[in-house]
Formats: sequence, C-alpha cells, structure tokens
Amino acid sequence: MASVKSWVRAMRLRTLPLAASSILMGGALAFQFNFFRPIIFFLSLLTTVFLQILSNLANDYGDAFTGVDSESREGPSRTVSSGEILPKSMKNAIVLFGILSLVTGLYLVYIAFGKVDYVFLLFVIIGLFAIAAAVKYTMGKSPYGYKGLGDVFVFFFFGLVGVLGSYFLHAEMVSVELVLPAIFCGLFSTGVLNVNNMRDIQSDSEAGKRSIPVRLGIEKARSYHILLVIFGYLSMVVFTVLTFTSIYQFTFLIALPVLIVHIKKVTQLEGKNLDPLLKELSLATLGIVILYGIGLMPLLFIL
Repeated sequence: MASVKSWVRAMRLRTLPLAASSILMGGALAFQFNFFRPIIFFLSLLTTVFLQILSNLANDYGDAFTGVDSESREGPSRTVSSGEILPKSMKNAIVLFGILSLVTGLYLVYIAFGKVDYVFLLFVIIGLFAIAAAVKYTMGKSPYGYKGLGDVFVFFFFGLVGVLGSYFLHAEMVSVELVLPAIFCGLFSTGVLNVNNMRDIQSDSEAGKRSIPVRLGIEKARSYHILLVIFGYLSMVVFTVLTFTSIYQFTFLIALPVLIVHIKKVTQLEGKNLDPLLKELSLATLGIVILYGIGLMPLLFIL
C-alpha cells in the first residue's frame, strides 16, 4: 500500500500555487470592479486545485508507460514508474479527482448563475474540456503533451479560461482589457512548463516527446522563455496603465528584480539545475498576483 508521502509527491503540491494564480487574479479583478463574490472565489479555487491534482496524477501515470520517466530524466521520478504507487491505485485516484472536479465545477456554475441556461451549459462544456485536457496531457494513445501542444493548452486554461472564466463567474460579464492580465497568467504558466521541458530535454528527446525545447533546441528555448516572461510582465504593466486609479496598483513592480534574477539563471543553468526554477517562477507568478491584489486595497478608501 502506497504511503501518504508517496501520494503527496504524486500530487506535486508545488504546482498548486501556479494553479491558484489565475483564480486569484480573476478574484482580484472582480474586487477591483466591485463584482467580487466570496463563494464563487472559494469554489473556483477548490475546483482548480482538484483539476491540477488530476493533471499531476494523470501525468505521473502517463509518463510511466511512455519511456519519458527513464533513468536519464533530470526531474524527480514518478511514483508509478518507481513502483511506489500501483497503476490500478493511480487510475482510481485519477477517477476520484475527475469526479471531484466535476462535482465542484457543476456546483460552482449553478451557484454563479442560479439557473440552467445556455451560459450554464457553455461553462459545463468548458469544464468537461478542462477535465479531458488534464487527463489527455500524457495519457491515452495520442497525448498532446508529447506533441509540443502543452504550451498552448497551459496558456489557454491557466490564462484565458482561468482568469476570464473566473471573473465572468463573479460578474457575469467580461471586458476586452481583462485579456491582458489573463495573458500574464497564461504566459508565466507556460514559462513554468517551459522550464520543466528544458530540464527534461534529453530524456524527452530520447522518449520521442516533442516538447517545445526539443523542437527548438536549448538555446532557442531559453530565448522563448525570456520572451514569455517579458511579454507576460508587460501585459500587467499595460493593463495597470489602462485601468489606473491609484499609484498603489503598481505594487507588483516590486517583483521585477526577482524576474531579472530568474531570467539570468535560465540563461546559465541546464539539466537538473533548472529544477528549482519551476518553484521559483510558480511562486513569483503567485506573488505578483498577490501584490497586485494588495495594491488594490487603497481603492476601498479612494472610490
């Protein structure tokens, strides 16, 4: 029987701050424009955490049967391939978190809209698509994560869907300028995936996983990463200028030195030495969102 420690490792809790960032951003924006609803925020966060754990468990299971989690892999070994968790047990856990994601997601959408209509059904479809995407990243006969499409899906779900979708659940509307903070979350989340893929470039190449770094080569992958960070951060700057009310909204600029150091490390490190940068960028993303939210607090006294 697998230990609690093995299950915690399989769930990869260090990825949860990144998953929470888009929901926190959606909540901060809803607060900024006076649409914030605590119950919507809580249920959105809970559903996203379940989806992220589902994705991590499916990734652990999928990598065990594709050769990606081999001895040459620089990152931590997966629990199924190492024998810590039996494949059947992992399958059951994947089903469990799939059900949890579905149940909390349905309840979230019902609480948000209070009725079953075309908007309700649209969000249900998006939710089912999110569950399928979480599982199909590395599982099945043709996992899209092995074709270099992971970046597209991460940008879509961690950026556009996460931010704009959660904001819509609060406000039942969305405006075009909100795409900018969604782009920030999406590009930074894609950056975390890119660091992961740069770390595993050798083992992924050997296993036939055609990630972006495998396709581009390590040096171009570094340049790609720098562009993700720069354009993501600039998106937040432009959005803040467009919605400017108080200088405190620029509080998130405090994080700039952290990002400069991060970019420098990305250009210098390789292999397993890149592993700490996953957690670093994930926490930086969360930190920027929190700082932006803190910067909104003075608006309570201004508006």
